[in-house]
Amino acid sequence: MDVDFENLINLQRLDTEIRSLSALLDNIPTQIAEIDQTMNDSAQIVEQAKEKFALNQKKRKGLEDEVNDIKEKISKYKIQLNQIKTNIEYTSLLKEIEEAQQKIDQLEEEIISLMLSSDDIEKEIKDSTEKHSQEEAKLTKEKGTIEQKKQELEKEIKELTQEKEKLLNQIPPPQSKLYIDLLRKKNGIALSPVKGEFCSMCHMRVRPQVLNELKVEKEIIFCENCGRILYSLKKTA
Repeated sequence: MDVDFENLINLQRLDTEIRSLSALLDNIPTQIAEIDQTMNDSAQIVEQAKEKFALNQKKRKGLEDEVNDIKEKISKYKIQLNQIKTNIEYTSLLKEIEEAQQKIDQLEEEIISLMLSSDDIEKEIKDSTEKHSQEEAKLTKEKGTIEQKKQELEKEIKELTQEKEKLLNQIPPPQSKLYIDLLRKKNGIALSPVKGEFCSMCHMRVRPQVLNELKVEKEIIFCENCGRILYSLKKTA
């Protein structure tokens, strides 16, 4: 039985294309995950700025409440001044009022510092939100392009696989079975063209006798080194 080199070579071509496209398809989930992570990181920057602002406001509110409490205490001290009968008690209360006022001054300085910081944080929120919106729009577009590419790859792989199945049915079963077995064992490459006097896959020199046998095309000849099916490069011309 003659060897159906023409269909075997076409079969190898299809499998090579399918393998190449499948590699691209397999990489798409990673690309999408990277885009999602970038968008999440961008959104997280916005959230961190908002959390920083909320913490600023909470701390400022706490200081303002503390100032109000001290002011109420000072008011009570001043009322007590009118009721005190000894100079020692009067002097002592004046000292407490003075210390309380100093504490208020200190707290108000902290409040002013927080107010200035809040302005910077609000700007940070605005800038990060704008940047996130721009990145999200850009990355969403990229993601859409990748999703479209995924559909195209899936369609192309399906069509090539269907073409492969038809081709397999045209090849004598012993030859097609041998091809499939080699495809699995030889990392997706079952055939190797002979270029000059060398196997193109492993670059081992092919003996002259084998070169002559290849021209007859009456039987399958394997590379003595890599074990793949050899064929004359003229078959692809």
